[in-house]
Amino acid sequence: MGDRSGTDKAALWPTPRFPVSVAAATEEATMIKLWGRSTSSNVMKVIWLLEELRLPYERVDVGGAFGGTSTPEYRAMQPLGLVPALQDGDLSLFESNAILRYLCNAHAPDSPLFPAASHARATVDSWMDFQQTALNRPQGVVFQGLIRTAPEQRDQAAIARAVEEASEIWGILDARLAKQAYVTGAAFSIADIPWGVHAHRWLNMEFARKPFAHLQAWYERLLQRPPYKAHCAGKIA
Repeated sequence: MGDRSGTDKAALWPTPRFPVSVAAATEEATMIKLWGRSTSSNVMKVIWLLEELRLPYERVDVGGAFGGTSTPEYRAMQPLGLVPALQDGDLSLFESNAILRYLCNAHAPDSPLFPAASHARATVDSWMDFQQTALNRPQGVVFQGLIRTAPEQRDQAAIARAVEEASEIWGILDARLAKQAYVTGAAFSIADIPWGVHAHRWLNMEFARKPFAHLQAWYERLLQRPPYKAHCAGKIA
């Protein structure tokens, strides 16, 4: 887990005011095991939340250049052979947003990151899933085209169309952030996590983009959270 020493970090990222489950906090507890390479945006989501909740965990590199996702053992956890997969005791779980919800429910049920009130929770759920259904595809085209494809092999027309489509989605979020500090209101929640991992890429890839002042200000606020800065806002790869 990341370095959490120092008073400056403690001031920016105070000890949670909600109880984390006793079982998760003890040395004797079964260690949460996260499968997936750290450069995957979906794995970043889970790392970020594990660090926010101060939950002990072990991460195993699989996927991409590491391989390991086609074995029967891994497919038993993740049928499509994608990352991440999570093991917590006798539970195996896949789908990154589901994992975020599970970690809050199981290990920090009183956390304001995933509020219990039905209206607030539904709002968090809807914005988490909106990111996944609306942004993932066009931003994926931009990211794969600009970062994972050699310049001479890029489909510039496809990238340009995807930039325009993704810009519309980021514009929706920018308009929302004009009225509030975080995705679902005045406080950070797990709804910020799916958007945040992609915001770093969007704002730091080299291409002409529309300026979104409120999105940029929100991104700067996220950078004040050590787990985000350490695990999601590094080199784009």
